[in-house]
Amino acid sequence: MPSQHIWTERDEEGRKREVRATKFGGNWRLQAKTAGESDWTYYDRPLLEDLLKLKDIIGRKYQRRRASADDVASVDKLIRDWGRT
Repeated sequence: MPSQHIWTERDEEGRKREVRATKFGGNWRLQAKTAGESDWTYYDRPLLEDLLKLKDIIGRKYQRRRASADDVASVDKLIRDWGRT
């Protein structure tokens, strides 16, 4: 069963941006769309800011037992590996 986390934020110009992070088969896939765009942008290499926000969301959900320890560890690994590529 896929694990999905969705959040919205505003960019520096005030436009709303929605980000979706989905874990399926042990792999994370992040996508984003800004208000007014019709297509989603799928990231092969997610933005570091998005990964840090995902880590915060997963950490809070883990404290409430809504996310697994595996999810926390896999996001931490993504962030560690981000600087190596």
